[in-house]
Amino acid sequence: MPFTDVIIIGSGLAALTAATRLAEDKYVKIITKDKATTCNSILAQGGIAAAISPTDTWQDHYEDTLQAGAFHNNTSHVKLMVKTGREYVEQFIHNGLSFDKDEKGTIHLGREGGHHKRRILHAGGDATGKCFIDFLHDKLLDSISIVEQEEAVELLIVNNRCVGVKTRTLNNSFSYHYAEHIVLASGGCGALYSFTSNAPTIVGDGLALAYRAGATLADLEFIQFHPTMLYVNGHVKGLISEAVRGEGAFLVNQAGKRIMQGIHKLEDLAPRDIVSQTIHQAILQGEKIYLNISKVKDFQERFPTIAKNCKHHGINLSDGLLPIVPGAHFLMGGVQTNSKGQTSVNKLYAIGEVAHTGVHGANRLASNSLLEGIVFANRLADYILQTPSSCKKSFMYIDEETTKPRDLSTLPSVDTIQNMMMKYVGITRSEQGLHQIIEWFESFHLSSIIHAKPEQHTKSEWQVINMITAGWLIATSALKRTESRGSHFREDYPKENNKAWRRHYIQRQRQEMLARILS
Repeated sequence: MPFTDVIIIGSGLAALTAATRLAEDKYVKIITKDKATTCNSILAQGGIAAAISPTDTWQDHYEDTLQAGAFHNNTSHVKLMVKTGREYVEQFIHNGLSFDKDEKGTIHLGREGGHHKRRILHAGGDATGKCFIDFLHDKLLDSISIVEQEEAVELLIVNNRCVGVKTRTLNNSFSYHYAEHIVLASGGCGALYSFTSNAPTIVGDGLALAYRAGATLADLEFIQFHPTMLYVNGHVKGLISEAVRGEGAFLVNQAGKRIMQGIHKLEDLAPRDIVSQTIHQAILQGEKIYLNISKVKDFQERFPTIAKNCKHHGINLSDGLLPIVPGAHFLMGGVQTNSKGQTSVNKLYAIGEVAHTGVHGANRLASNSLLEGIVFANRLADYILQTPSSCKKSFMYIDEETTKPRDLSTLPSVDTIQNMMMKYVGITRSEQGLHQIIEWFESFHLSSIIHAKPEQHTKSEWQVINMITAGWLIATSALKRTESRGSHFREDYPKENNKAWRRHYIQRQRQEMLARILS
């Protein structure tokens, strides 16, 4: 049977960073459900946060990260990220990645929401993620194997050890890939929502994969909504980076009144949860919200990707007003890991947005996502490279029978799930709404969902099954957390409850769904 050293599921920054390091000594295979360049990382506009300025310190970066995260963060992991992150960013610079510079030839540092200092390095104006991905693809060249357009549908588990992954190919056949180490780097779940900055493939299938395999998940209720999605004719048409506000843009209603004044000391650069909730409340009151870019110097030169997108969708930049709405952006929770990327399942690892390292707490600080991906991908690579290889034929995986009849009721459409998630598990939540969507998810029979086998379903049906699984996990987690903290806002519990909930992680395991089925 085909066997390799490391399989990485996903092709974003965390995946490529780990692959670059591991390819020095290991045979590495990347498996991705779409093209290798279809990932959230390539869409990242703002930049990467690192305290490289002489007037900045890792301690300052640490404090900003904790404040944005509502002090729900894993503090030891935050220290690890902000202290070593600078070193990894400097390695990228040393190895030839070019960040944007000012007229003096010094790296230009931007500022974004929640940061008290300028510490955001950016490349290509507003194409930092793409620059990282292109740079790493060039470094990898032919040193690894990349399998495109194969969807990971099942993690292969033997005695709580992950030994491989089953995939669905383009012609709807199934392949089996085996490795000593399996790395989940599949991204978050933004496309569970109707308004999102994420690629349409990012529907939380990594969460569903890990959950069915028995891995522990945590903090799934914390979904960050980015305040400024370009909003045209009732549809989101892309992200407008927080860096635009960092360069002087501000939020106004249709009357031109600034909506963030008096809300937070940082006003338009307040943490994302506060800005998104303010915009959301204004929209509920019938207001239209715009991003006023009139104060941004050389907007089209500084933000060429955003400017091009706005023009493409008929926005007249000379008016200085960009119509916006908040949208699902980033998952702070995920598959629970330690600082080396290890999960509760032996030989299964998670890095990037699909992982719950705890560094983001209840709300991610802007531009810490790329930093997290790089730091913990390197930590994982260090661990695997230092781990002696075990016998490659020390397991025998036997596929389960798939003769069980399908007993799922008619599955909902993707659009219906996205609209339900936006309505009931969006920026604001309530017990009544959460019960409503949970009952709706459970009407599709949890027993069939948890025991579903990909051979019994089409590719589109399998995506819906994954979306129901991830959506149910998020909604039930949100119901359990009876407080408001960071990105999780409960109308019926509008305040933080530090005694009961600060750094209390709601863990989720497959046995919980099985017990619910039997009850």
